[in-house]
Amino acid sequence: MFSFFKKDPTKKLHKQLSMKLEQAMHAQRNGNIRKYSELSFEADQIDKQIIEIEKQNK
Repeated sequence: MFSFFKKDPTKKLHKQLSMKLEQAMHAQRNGNIRKYSELSFEADQIDKQIIEIEKQNK
């Protein structure tokens, strides 16, 4: 009945994912491929968490 009061559990994760991808882009542009790789891996892990949460909510 009051589902509009529930917070979106993935909202924070989407924000983190966006920040990681932006940091990875800047690292890649600066030529720091190792840092780009690390940040891309972290972004992938966050994306997997988002997918799992969305599966549970369906």
